[in-house]
Amino acid sequence: MATFRTFEEILAWKKARELTRVVYALTKKDRFSKDFALRDQIRRASVSIMSNIAEGFDRSGTREFLQFLAIAKGSTGEVRSQLYVAIDQDYITQEELRSARTLAFELGNLIGGLMNYLRSSGLKGTKFKDN
Repeated sequence: MATFRTFEEILAWKKARELTRVVYALTKKDRFSKDFALRDQIRRASVSIMSNIAEGFDRSGTREFLQFLAIAKGSTGEVRSQLYVAIDQDYITQEELRSARTLAFELGNLIGGLMNYLRSSGLKGTKFKDN
């Protein structure tokens, strides 16, 4: 696996950004946009994925990065669950659910793969490197 210099290079972060764009587009729709609680919660959850990947990476320690990746992975489940609330309320179509849910699953798998790699790599992070 390649070394990342910035969080913007991480495929999982790029996918999280894509999911956030999708979530914001869905929640701008008429009825969905008026359900302030659900709209805000699913937006916060999707932004949380991006933010935790970025923050964990910039902590510069593998253990901390893993901790933040676990939170990000949990937020993908939160987004998927909230998508079901949206479909049950007829805020989104079956196709929109399928597409967003697939993206969230792919993202969760990417995060899980990155976590597995970091656990088995023996890397400790850049803050532990000799200067």
